[in-house]
Amino acid sequence: MYSNYALPFGIALSVIITTGPVGANPTAKTMPLAHLEDQNPVGRDPSASGDPTGTLLLPQALALALTQNPDLAAFSWETRAQEAAALQASFFPNPTFGANAANFGNQVIKGFDGDVVTLELSQLIELGGKRAARMEAAALTKELADWNYETKRVDVLTQVSQVFIEVLTAQQRLTLTKQIQELANQMMVTTSARVQAGKVSPVEETKAKVALASVQFEWLRAQRELEAARKRLAATWGNTEPRFEAVKGDLDAVMSLPSLDSLRRRLDNNPDLARWATEITQREALISVEKSKAIPDVTATLGASKYLMPNDYALVVGFSMPLPVFNRNQGGIREAEHRLSRAEEDHRSAEVRITTLLNTIYQKLSTAYAEVSALRQDILPGAQSAYDAAREGYRFGKFGFLDVLDAQRTLFGAKSQYLLALSDYHKSAVELERLIGGSFDETLTHRKQETVQ
Repeated sequence: MYSNYALPFGIALSVIITTGPVGANPTAKTMPLAHLEDQNPVGRDPSASGDPTGTLLLPQALALALTQNPDLAAFSWETRAQEAAALQASFFPNPTFGANAANFGNQVIKGFDGDVVTLELSQLIELGGKRAARMEAAALTKELADWNYETKRVDVLTQVSQVFIEVLTAQQRLTLTKQIQELANQMMVTTSARVQAGKVSPVEETKAKVALASVQFEWLRAQRELEAARKRLAATWGNTEPRFEAVKGDLDAVMSLPSLDSLRRRLDNNPDLARWATEITQREALISVEKSKAIPDVTATLGASKYLMPNDYALVVGFSMPLPVFNRNQGGIREAEHRLSRAEEDHRSAEVRITTLLNTIYQKLSTAYAEVSALRQDILPGAQSAYDAAREGYRFGKFGFLDVLDAQRTLFGAKSQYLLALSDYHKSAVELERLIGGSFDETLTHRKQETVQ
């Protein structure tokens, strides 16, 4: 039933490469997303029990969520329940044992010798293929439960990957804020020295202190955001307090996008769509179950009667069956047919909804990719160059403090925007691969092969 979608999807593993400071090398070449970290992290083996410590990689977080996520565990019990229901549907009806005594109170043959004791064994014989239809419907219902579990499973994987990206983004934002704080400290020292030398007004020292205090508030905010993200990540495997120290990955690793048409062709791998083939087949099987109920069953009876006074025996054979005069399960059949029609309409609705969602996410991903590219190639290098020139010029009295402060804010804003764009890119990529049922680098590879041929 399952496709390769059951494996962890590629973009979810794209952030496993060693983390580097955001903006440290904005002109670096793009890297493939599906590389895995070969070195073992400090901390817990994913197969071991307990919470991870030290540095956490994405495969560890995914493994923990798959084994310990409470919502996923609840879905697994439903799958087991449907397995039991399929087993129950295969059983034959139980035979019925009956006993009765007759001739009590008879006026002609008096006493116990006039009584008749009858023992009977009855068996319901199902006709019309009821058992086979019931078993097929139960097996398809169990398969639907498997699809529901698979859908929930990939939803959990998607959630873990996105929260992991949020933690990684918060970590790098905290690092970025620390860098800006160090720059503000350096400016504070430089300004104080210039004030003491009488080269600038003490007002500029006050401005430097205000700028430093503002950056410190940003650093405290970044700390709170990181702690909140860490708790959200730990919650995906059922814990309220994270024990890991940090996550490890590379947000700078991005790749070019495949065409939208090539992605649409892979929507069949989406479990939300793939399940509908089983859903419609199951609805058809339920119609067969309801039609089989229109055929009456036969109850066969075999027994013996003991006549006590003549001390003799007599065999009893019989059968009974309901006459389908009024109730031929017309309502049940019609109800099942209407539910099949609804399933077909729901299928079409799901196709439209998921295709529309693919278009929306693809546009978000394209926008984030274009933003990352522009920031890498033009904005970040320009902001860094402007800040370096302003700071150097301030040392020699060519620029005022406001010029340096403005250049610093521009640089900080550009790096923050770059970090946000990277986060949007990776989170949108995770959503996209959730829809197509795998890594979109497979689409790129397939497209290159077609071009070569």
